[in-house]
Amino acid sequence: MREHGGNLDVARQRFGGAAEDWIDLSTGINRVPYPDVDVEPRQWSALPPRSEIESLHAAARQAYATDAPILAMGGAQAAIQLLPQLASRGRARILAPTYNEYAAVLSAAGWDVDEVSDLAALAGADLAVVVNPNNPDGRHHERRELLALLPRVGRLVIDESFADAVPDLSFAGEAGQPGLLILRSFGKFYGLAGLRLGFAIGSETDIAALAAMAGPWPVSGAAIAIGRRALRDHDWAKATAARLADDCVRLDAAVRSQGWTLVGGTPLFRLYETGDALAAQDRLARGLIWSRVFQQKPGWLRLGLPGSEAEWSRLSAALSR
Repeated sequence: MREHGGNLDVARQRFGGAAEDWIDLSTGINRVPYPDVDVEPRQWSALPPRSEIESLHAAARQAYATDAPILAMGGAQAAIQLLPQLASRGRARILAPTYNEYAAVLSAAGWDVDEVSDLAALAGADLAVVVNPNNPDGRHHERRELLALLPRVGRLVIDESFADAVPDLSFAGEAGQPGLLILRSFGKFYGLAGLRLGFAIGSETDIAALAAMAGPWPVSGAAIAIGRRALRDHDWAKATAARLADDCVRLDAAVRSQGWTLVGGTPLFRLYETGDALAAQDRLARGLIWSRVFQQKPGWLRLGLPGSEAEWSRLSAALSR
């Protein structure tokens, strides 16, 4: 199992406690989830008809401000799993450090994978991957810089899993042209990661190929119903983006007394240089608060944002120990 946030089983083995006792800040998942999650019984018992899947696609197009072909999938991860099959094996270049599934999935499928640290170094790749804004440091790129890569690579994948709270960073409006594929996660911003919903947005050729591989029912009836409702709730999205922006300032201020410095982040997580991330993780874990560390960066600690005031109080208490 590769390193990821959300590995609460590891935390519980080391520090005890039931799952419900923990505040899991090891992921970038909104801890104040979209509240309207009731579904009709038929959405559990019947196969979702094509018309309902298309209505979800329409809601996603509106939410992401795009007219391009789109496909609902079982989270952005489902699209990542299929990426190697979109073209013949070749050279993939990934702007790193970033989400580690890209390199692993492509390598396992026989692609020649290079992780590069400079955007210009992606040129010449058959497949280039940029996470924008990036996980875990939140860096993002100018529109003209990324689009300038299109004629210089075989296919450009832009992962926008953390873009919902900063929609101006999205390239979804540019999708539809050959060679550009956008991936979106639903569960992070809407706080419903267990729903397993995401979207691929791209050219007709790419979306048709992904749809053929994903099969006739790529997402559940419940995911369709809840996703459609949430994506149409623009007032909730606007209010949530504003709250997350304020909470980022609050979290940065809360950890300042620890001497940690901000490396970067997004409205859903913050990345700090702590000097000793394992020690910082251990201290928080004794208060049953889980965080994310990185083997290759021993000082880096990533924290999601607490949700309720009770969670903020517990974090404050753990930091003050």
